[in-house]
Amino acid sequence: MKEIEVTAKTVQEAVQAALEQLGVDEEQVEITVLREGKSGVLGLGVEEAKVRVKLLAQPREGDVVKVAKEVAETLIESMGLDAEVTAIQATQGNLPVALDIEGDDLGILIGRRGQTLASLQYIIRLIVAEKLKMWVPINVDIAGYKKRRYESLRSLALRLAEQVKTSRRLITLEPMPADERRIIHLTLADTPDVVTESMGEGEGRKVVILFKKR
Repeated sequence: MKEIEVTAKTVQEAVQAALEQLGVDEEQVEITVLREGKSGVLGLGVEEAKVRVKLLAQPREGDVVKVAKEVAETLIESMGLDAEVTAIQATQGNLPVALDIEGDDLGILIGRRGQTLASLQYIIRLIVAEKLKMWVPINVDIAGYKKRRYESLRSLALRLAEQVKTSRRLITLEPMPADERRIIHLTLADTPDVVTESMGEGEGRKVVILFKKR
């Protein structure tokens, strides 16, 4: 079972960083606080928090595929939309199943900046979790929206990284959901001279690209 240990200024920041590394939600892991961390006085005695995050057991992929596809088809039919749901095997990250929804005039399911799509994905995950009695990560895409969005984010990350290298000043991106923040982190993970961090809480959480001092 995969597990990682992460340190950060606070326990919450360490947990968020671990979830982004694993590409999962908090419901899918077991969290152990190894060290609470200390703020120190005048910069002295500072000690970072440390957590161990372990992935929980997942059900068989075949079961998830079958149930997830049925749930998505039922929801779409109940909305009076004509669309085809295809279950595909994810090739990256830790998602056991991905659902691709294709059809005409599905913009209503995507919403502004993918907000409706994010809500639909969350609802599908909740219903599947109730049916399987276990939370599982399910990725839902509509007409290739996420693929295009991720490609755009990768290009943006590389372009902003070059700006940070040149100016040696940090750049803060707009708030993004966890899956989009992870794309930024992964894209720049091996980029020389820059480092990425996540800051903020909840829907306001965003990625910061900083110049890495030698």
